[in-house]
Amino acid sequence: MAIRNLRYDNDEILRKHSREIEVIDDKIKELAADMLETMHKWDGLGIAGPQVGVLKRIIVIDLYEEGMQFTLINPVIIKEKGKQEVEEGCLSFPNQFGKVIRPKEVVVEALDLDGKKVKLEAKDLLAQALCHEIDHLNGIVFTDKVEPGTLEVITPERKKEIQENRKNKNK
Repeated sequence: MAIRNLRYDNDEILRKHSREIEVIDDKIKELAADMLETMHKWDGLGIAGPQVGVLKRIIVIDLYEEGMQFTLINPVIIKEKGKQEVEEGCLSFPNQFGKVIRPKEVVVEALDLDGKKVKLEAKDLLAQALCHEIDHLNGIVFTDKVEPGTLEVITPERKKEIQENRKNKNK
Protein backbone atom coordinates (compact mmCIF):
# COMPACT_ATOMS: atom_id res chain seq x y z
CA MET A 1 0.00 0.00 0.00
CA ALA A 2 1.09 3.55 -0.63
CA ILE A 3 -0.03 7.08 0.04
CA ARG A 4 -1.14 8.69 -3.22
CA ASN A 5 -0.77 12.37 -4.04
CA LEU A 6 -4.01 14.29 -3.65
CA ARG A 7 -5.28 16.52 -6.42
CA TYR A 8 -6.41 19.96 -5.33
CA ASP A 9 -9.09 22.48 -6.28
CA ASN A 10 -7.63 23.92 -9.50
CA ASP A 11 -6.52 20.58 -10.94
CA GLU A 12 -8.44 19.94 -14.18
CA ILE A 13 -8.71 16.19 -13.45
CA LEU A 14 -11.31 16.99 -10.77
CA ARG A 15 -13.58 18.32 -13.52
CA LYS A 16 -13.37 15.26 -15.76
CA HIS A 17 -15.81 12.36 -16.02
CA SER A 18 -14.34 9.05 -14.82
CA ARG A 19 -14.40 5.89 -16.92
CA GLU A 20 -16.09 2.67 -15.87
CA ILE A 21 -13.87 -0.11 -14.61
CA GLU A 22 -14.16 -3.11 -16.91
CA VAL A 23 -11.95 -5.57 -15.01
CA ILE A 24 -11.31 -5.71 -11.27
CA ASP A 25 -7.74 -6.94 -11.23
CA ASP A 26 -4.86 -6.70 -8.75
CA LYS A 27 -4.08 -3.19 -9.98
CA ILE A 28 -7.59 -1.99 -9.07
CA LYS A 29 -7.40 -3.74 -5.68
CA GLU A 30 -4.05 -2.05 -5.03
CA LEU A 31 -5.57 1.31 -6.04
CA ALA A 32 -8.44 0.74 -3.58
CA ALA A 33 -6.00 -0.08 -0.75
CA ASP A 34 -3.89 2.99 -1.59
CA MET A 35 -6.99 5.19 -1.64
CA LEU A 36 -8.04 3.96 1.82
CA GLU A 37 -4.56 4.57 3.18
CA THR A 38 -4.43 8.05 1.62
CA MET A 39 -7.88 8.92 2.95
CA HIS A 40 -6.96 7.74 6.46
CA LYS A 41 -3.71 9.74 6.41
CA TRP A 42 -5.69 12.94 5.85
CA ASP A 43 -8.60 11.99 8.19
CA GLY A 44 -11.15 11.86 5.39
CA LEU A 45 -14.47 10.00 5.30
CA GLY A 46 -14.29 9.25 1.59
CA ILE A 47 -12.18 9.63 -1.52
CA ALA A 48 -12.75 9.08 -5.23
CA GLY A 49 -10.40 8.03 -8.02
CA PRO A 50 -9.98 11.52 -9.52
CA GLN A 51 -8.79 12.87 -6.17
CA VAL A 52 -5.70 10.67 -6.49
CA GLY A 53 -5.31 11.37 -10.20
CA VAL A 54 -7.07 8.25 -11.52
CA LEU A 55 -10.07 8.75 -13.82
CA LYS A 56 -11.74 5.48 -12.89
CA ARG A 57 -15.13 4.99 -11.24
CA ILE A 58 -13.97 3.87 -7.80
CA ILE A 59 -14.72 5.31 -4.38
CA VAL A 60 -13.84 4.35 -0.83
CA ILE A 61 -15.70 5.45 2.29
CA ASP A 62 -14.95 4.87 5.97
CA LEU A 63 -17.32 6.27 8.60
CA TYR A 64 -15.03 4.84 11.33
CA GLU A 65 -17.74 2.58 12.74
CA GLU A 66 -17.98 -1.20 12.66
CA GLY A 67 -19.18 -2.34 9.24
CA MET A 68 -19.13 1.17 7.77
CA GLN A 69 -16.16 0.86 5.39
CA PHE A 70 -16.93 0.53 1.68
CA THR A 71 -15.05 0.17 -1.59
CA LEU A 72 -17.39 0.62 -4.52
CA ILE A 73 -16.64 0.11 -8.20
CA ASN A 74 -18.82 1.86 -10.82
CA PRO A 75 -21.32 3.17 -8.21
CA VAL A 76 -24.63 4.58 -9.44
CA ILE A 77 -27.33 6.29 -7.39
CA ILE A 78 -30.60 4.63 -8.38
CA LYS A 79 -32.90 6.26 -5.83
CA GLU A 80 -32.96 9.43 -3.73
CA LYS A 81 -35.36 10.43 -0.97
CA GLY A 82 -35.73 13.56 1.14
CA LYS A 83 -33.29 16.40 1.67
CA GLN A 84 -30.77 17.34 4.33
CA GLU A 85 -28.64 20.45 4.73
CA VAL A 86 -25.14 19.37 5.73
CA GLU A 87 -21.80 20.96 6.51
CA GLU A 88 -19.36 19.63 3.97
CA GLY A 89 -15.67 19.75 3.22
CA CYS A 90 -13.35 17.85 0.90
CA LEU A 91 -9.78 16.54 0.94
CA SER A 92 -9.23 18.27 -2.42
CA PHE A 93 -10.31 21.62 -0.94
CA PRO A 94 -8.35 21.79 2.33
CA ASN A 95 -9.86 23.92 5.08
CA GLN A 96 -12.89 24.90 3.00
CA PHE A 97 -16.34 24.14 4.33
CA GLY A 98 -19.86 25.09 3.38
CA LYS A 99 -23.50 24.06 3.59
CA VAL A 100 -24.76 21.71 0.87
CA ILE A 101 -28.21 20.23 0.23
CA ARG A 102 -27.94 16.45 -0.21
CA PRO A 103 -30.53 13.67 -0.32
CA LYS A 104 -31.41 12.31 3.14
CA GLU A 105 -31.50 8.76 1.77
CA VAL A 106 -30.05 7.07 -1.31
CA VAL A 107 -29.86 3.63 -2.84
CA VAL A 108 -26.61 2.89 -4.67
CA GLU A 109 -25.73 -0.04 -6.90
CA ALA A 110 -22.10 -0.94 -7.50
CA LEU A 111 -19.61 -3.77 -7.63
CA ASP A 112 -17.43 -4.80 -4.70
CA LEU A 113 -13.76 -5.74 -5.07
CA ASP A 114 -14.77 -9.34 -5.86
CA GLY A 115 -16.89 -8.14 -8.78
CA LYS A 116 -20.15 -8.96 -7.00
CA LYS A 117 -23.08 -6.60 -7.48
CA VAL A 118 -24.02 -4.80 -4.26
CA LYS A 119 -26.98 -2.61 -3.39
CA LEU A 120 -26.43 -0.17 -0.57
CA GLU A 121 -29.30 1.64 1.17
CA ALA A 122 -27.91 4.64 3.00
CA LYS A 123 -29.16 7.60 4.97
CA ASP A 124 -27.77 10.66 6.75
CA LEU A 125 -23.92 10.80 6.78
CA LEU A 126 -23.43 7.71 4.59
CA ALA A 127 -25.90 9.07 2.00
CA GLN A 128 -24.03 12.39 2.07
CA ALA A 129 -20.63 10.69 1.62
CA LEU A 130 -21.88 8.51 -1.24
CA CYS A 131 -23.35 11.51 -3.09
CA HIS A 132 -20.18 13.57 -2.54
CA GLU A 133 -17.86 10.84 -3.84
CA ILE A 134 -20.07 9.87 -6.79
CA ASP A 135 -20.19 13.56 -7.74
CA HIS A 136 -16.37 13.44 -7.99
CA LEU A 137 -16.68 10.62 -10.54
CA ASN A 138 -18.85 12.92 -12.65
CA GLY A 139 -16.53 15.93 -12.47
CA ILE A 140 -18.62 17.73 -9.84
CA VAL A 141 -17.00 19.13 -6.71
CA PHE A 142 -18.73 20.16 -3.50
CA THR A 143 -18.03 23.86 -4.01
CA ASP A 144 -20.34 23.66 -7.07
CA LYS A 145 -23.19 22.82 -4.69
CA VAL A 146 -22.41 25.04 -1.70
CA GLU A 147 -25.30 27.25 -0.63
CA PRO A 148 -24.47 30.88 -1.51
CA GLY A 149 -22.74 32.75 1.29
CA THR A 150 -21.85 29.65 3.33
CA LEU A 151 -18.39 28.74 1.96
CA GLU A 152 -15.70 29.58 4.45
CA VAL A 153 -12.02 28.88 4.90
CA ILE A 154 -11.24 27.55 8.34
CA THR A 155 -7.81 27.63 9.93
CA PRO A 156 -6.35 24.30 11.09
CA GLU A 157 -6.87 25.39 14.73
CA ARG A 158 -10.56 26.15 14.14
CA LYS A 159 -10.96 22.89 12.22
CA LYS A 160 -9.59 20.95 15.20
CA GLU A 161 -12.04 22.76 17.50
CA ILE A 162 -14.97 21.88 15.22
CA GLN A 163 -13.89 18.22 15.09
CA GLU A 164 -13.62 18.08 18.90
CA ASN A 165 -17.10 19.60 19.25
CA ARG A 166 -18.48 17.06 16.78
CA LYS A 167 -16.86 14.15 18.70
CA ASN A 168 -18.27 15.40 22.01
CA LYS A 169 -21.71 15.83 20.44
CA ASN A 170 -21.70 12.20 19.22
CA LYS A 171 -20.87 10.78 22.68
